[in-house]
Amino acid sequence: MASLRVDLADLRGYWSGLIPMTILDRYVLQKFLLPFLYCFVGFIAIWFIFDLSDNLQDFIQGKAELPVLIEYYASQIPQIVVICLPIGALLALLYSLTAMSRSNEIISMIGAGLSVTRVLLPLMVVGLLLTGVTAWFNYEGAPHAAAARKQMLRDIKRGQKREERIEGHLFRNREQFRTWFVRKIIVSKERLQDVQILQQNAASDILKEWYATVAEFDPVSRKWTLINAQYIELSPTGEVLKSEKQPSIVIEGWNETPWRIMSSVMNPDFLSVRELEDYLKYNSDFPAIRLAPYRTQLEYRWALPWVCFVVVFLAAPMGIVYSRRGILGGVAVAIGLFFSLVFVSSLFIALGKGGRVSPFTAAWMPIIVFFCIGLLLLWFRSTNRDLPKLKIPGF
Repeated sequence: MASLRVDLADLRGYWSGLIPMTILDRYVLQKFLLPFLYCFVGFIAIWFIFDLSDNLQDFIQGKAELPVLIEYYASQIPQIVVICLPIGALLALLYSLTAMSRSNEIISMIGAGLSVTRVLLPLMVVGLLLTGVTAWFNYEGAPHAAAARKQMLRDIKRGQKREERIEGHLFRNREQFRTWFVRKIIVSKERLQDVQILQQNAASDILKEWYATVAEFDPVSRKWTLINAQYIELSPTGEVLKSEKQPSIVIEGWNETPWRIMSSVMNPDFLSVRELEDYLKYNSDFPAIRLAPYRTQLEYRWALPWVCFVVVFLAAPMGIVYSRRGILGGVAVAIGLFFSLVFVSSLFIALGKGGRVSPFTAAWMPIIVFFCIGLLLLWFRSTNRDLPKLKIPGF
C-alpha cells in the first residue's frame, strides 16, 4: 500500500506539471488513444444504427426530410457522448493493456523498476480528462438532448412541428398564498393562456382574483402583464367589494416566473444543473418526497461523470496480466464489474427518487464502492498477488 500511496502522489504531481511526460507516457497514451477513438466512434455508429432501426417507420410515416433528421441527430450529440465515453474507455483500456501484456511490454516496464501504478499514470490522467468532458456535457447538454429527442420524435410522428405546451396546469405559490390555474402554457414563448389567479390570506380566505386571456412576464422589469383582464376584490367572507375589466393590468412584486410555474411538472431527468437548482430553490416548500427526484438528479449530474475515472481502476488491473491464460478471465471480470456499476447506479437512483435513500447516497455510493473495488484490484496487481477466488462447497 505504501507504493500505491507514492504513485498516487505522483499522479498529483503529474497533473500539476511537476512530473514531465516521459517517452513511456507518450507510448502508453499512443497505445490507448487509437483503440479508444475506434471504440468511441464504433459505439456512436452502433447507437445510430439501433436508433434509426427503431424509429425508421416513424420517420417514413411522418415524411421526415433530411434537414429534420440531421437536426434530430445533431441534438443528440451531448447524450451520445455521455453514454459512449465510459464504455469506449473501458474497451480501449482492456484492448491496449492486454495487447501490451501479451507482448511482454508490461513485464519489461516493471522489470525496469516502474510500478504498475506508474505505468498507468497517464491513463489515470486521461480518465480525469474524460470525467471533465462528461461533466461539461452532462451539465446541460445531455438532459436537454433527452428532452429534445422526445419532443422531436413526437413532432415527426405527427408530420408537423407543434409547439411544446402544458395544458390544464395548476401552480401553488405557498410563500405568497397565490394559486394559478392555467389552461395552456406555450413553453417556448413562456406565454400563459386563459389564466385565473387567486390571492389568499394565511387563513386560506380568497381576497383577490384575476382573470386574463393571456399572461406575459417581462424578465427585465420582472412585471406581469395580464391582457383582457378582469380584477375582483373580495372580503374574507366572500362578498365582492370591487370588480373591473381592463385591456391590460400590470402587476409587480410577484416572485413567480413562467419557468417557475412550468417547472412544477417538469421531468427532473430533462433539467440541467442550473434548472434543478432553481427548481429546488423556488419550490423548497414542497414535500420532501416530491423534491427527492430533483435532489437525486442534481447529485447524479455531478456523480455520473466520475464513472470515466472509476473505469480506469476497474479495467486497468484486469487488463494487465502476467500470463496469457488469464487474459480472457480478466476482460470478463472488468466488463462484468462495469455493467454491475451501471445496474447498481440505476437501482440506487430509483431508490433515491422514491425517497428510500438520501440523494447523496443514491448518486455517489455506487461510485465510491466501485472505486474502492478498483483500488483493491490495483493493489492486488501492484503487489503481484492473485485475486481472491470464490470457493463453492462441493466443487
